Amino acid sequence: MTSQIIPVDPFDFIIFGGTGDLAERKLLPALFQRQQAGQFCDPTCIIGASRAKMTDGDYRSFARKAISDHVKAEEIDAKQLDRFVERLSYVAVDAISGDGFANLKKAIGDSQSIRAFYLAVAPALFGDISAHLKEQKLVTPNSRIVMEKPIGRDLVSARALNDQIGKVFSEQQIFRIDHYLGKETVQNLMALRFANALYEPLWNSAHIDHVQITVAETVGLEDRLTYYDKAGALRDMMQNHMLQLLCLVAMEAPASMEADAVRDEKLKVLRSLRRINGNEAPKVTVRGQYRAGASANGPVKGYAEELGDSGTTTETFVALKAEIGNWRWAGVPFYLRTGKRLATRVSEIVIEFKPIPHSIFEESAGNISANQLVIRLQPDEGVKQWLMIKDPGPGGMRLRHVPLDMSFAESFRERNPDAYERLIMDVIRGNQTLFMRRDEVEAAWAWIDPIHNAWDDSRQEVQGYTSGTWGPSASIALIERDGRTWHES
Repeated sequence: MTSQIIPVDPFDFIIFGGTGDLAERKLLPALFQRQQAGQFCDPTCIIGASRAKMTDGDYRSFARKAISDHVKAEEIDAKQLDRFVERLSYVAVDAISGDGFANLKKAIGDSQSIRAFYLAVAPALFGDISAHLKEQKLVTPNSRIVMEKPIGRDLVSARALNDQIGKVFSEQQIFRIDHYLGKETVQNLMALRFANALYEPLWNSAHIDHVQITVAETVGLEDRLTYYDKAGALRDMMQNHMLQLLCLVAMEAPASMEADAVRDEKLKVLRSLRRINGNEAPKVTVRGQYRAGASANGPVKGYAEELGDSGTTTETFVALKAEIGNWRWAGVPFYLRTGKRLATRVSEIVIEFKPIPHSIFEESAGNISANQLVIRLQPDEGVKQWLMIKDPGPGGMRLRHVPLDMSFAESFRERNPDAYERLIMDVIRGNQTLFMRRDEVEAAWAWIDPIHNAWDDSRQEVQGYTSGTWGPSASIALIERDGRTWHES
């Protein structure tokens, strides 16, 4: 089956931070892929904007190399690439002083197309850029602004940032992006739950024992030293990606797939999360920091060595036990863990159902494992339903735990678009379903802040773990105290 490509209206796409890492690795390749798929209508223009002094030709060369480096060679049509770079132009701007914004206005001209401003810059510049866009009268009713995380570092700063943007753009024009929500499997979680009669009747505390959400990385700091040491894993991953995944698992069925109907239900989940206070934090949270160890590419340094600060207490790993105080989920723990330099790169959601109440089989049949639904976000996107079956062959009843496996790569042979491709097109369409609303962001911070405050007040230890393992031993104890174990693919 081939997916249907629906073209979008012509648009002007302005990338602040147009020469940065995000533009190079994700935004320009994503835009190229959407043009190549036939989704652009003319006249569509893409403008890079940053402090660097460049000509249009320089920027086109930069974009051509970015696409060659980050798109598979077999996926690049030379004529499409030539057509794509023709759409590009460049304007040097200073986000703080406002220099160059008048030139940006000239570059856009009298275009009446949809106008999308993508803020691929530090959040400290969001307010300044918005103010300069307003001064130059570049914000039209048909404009949108895209905010990359982090949206603040706590509730107070998130509110201040939202206030700054809100002075220039209405809430309907603001797109707070979380690329995890653009992943194919994340959206399929909605389809699994709400387009099938099989799961939803079982999706509650009567049938589900617990939920695990893991986002594990094998890489270390890479080029994020300055940002990461100020943020840590709790702010960098848990506040946004992890809580958004939790919301999609736990939310009630929305009345429709309209943006606010979906986001209203996610907000209810965030507001139902039981707060983790100072007394509880040591019991239900674990902080870790990777030490020297090994990776697939050989020996690696510890976090403190990479940073050059032996006294750093920034966590590179977090595991916690969350509970949702409502009727559907009462008594069902949600175990969340995320970290760097872990054993395997994997992002997955595991729904473990309750065991059968009574076994009719003899001991010789073997142990009966609980059914699991495993939703793999990356790599190898897919869904597995683990069931008990009889081991084929003679010799009596022997039970095996096996998966019904639906691999996206095998089931859908065509190319699977990157999350940014889908989300950018949703920005142009004005569809906010997969983007966070202001009250969602602030509700997430309202739950995260007490955990961080509890760590600071109690000076909760940051436990070391060897690179290439699954984190501190305390994270294993966290779940095993409840008679459960982490799922490891």
